[in-house]
Amino acid sequence: MIANLVQLAAEKEQNPLIPAGPELLVGTIAFAIVFFFFWKKLLPNINKVLEERRAAIEGGIEEADAMKVEAQSVLEQYKAQLAEARHEAARLRQEAQEQGATLIAEMRAEGQRQREEIVAAGHAQIEADRKAAAGALRQDVGKLATDLAGKLVGESLEDHARQSRVIDRFLDELEEKAEAAR
Repeated sequence: MIANLVQLAAEKEQNPLIPAGPELLVGTIAFAIVFFFFWKKLLPNINKVLEERRAAIEGGIEEADAMKVEAQSVLEQYKAQLAEARHEAARLRQEAQEQGATLIAEMRAEGQRQREEIVAAGHAQIEADRKAAAGALRQDVGKLATDLAGKLVGESLEDHARQSRVIDRFLDELEEKAEAAR
């Protein structure tokens, strides 16, 4: 039998690309069954999975875009706050410099005022000391002049009123001479 089949096959030269009729019919039926199974069962599941994946990707992209817009908004707010903070810092620095300059000017004015008070007090003290020294000197010079005049005249000039007039006249003449010499 095998020999007959081999002989039959050899007699008939078949094209290896075109199958025999019964094989073509069985292959078509098998293909139709597999295609129907894929079309009814697997294709909807595959489409569903692909649609879910597409929706997830699109949702992720939309979410990423929304987050990007939100991040840009937050960045703009941050930049605005940073610019405002820098402006406020510059304003505070300027105010501090102005206050410092005002404080320095006030302290200088106060120091100048205190210096002038000290100088005025010193001048007043010097003037008071000069007057006290002049008064003490008048008394001493008057006493010495009276003693000297008493020794020259030979009598005592103890009369106090006369002594004061003589001393005052003598000292006034000395002051006038001193002023004229200047």
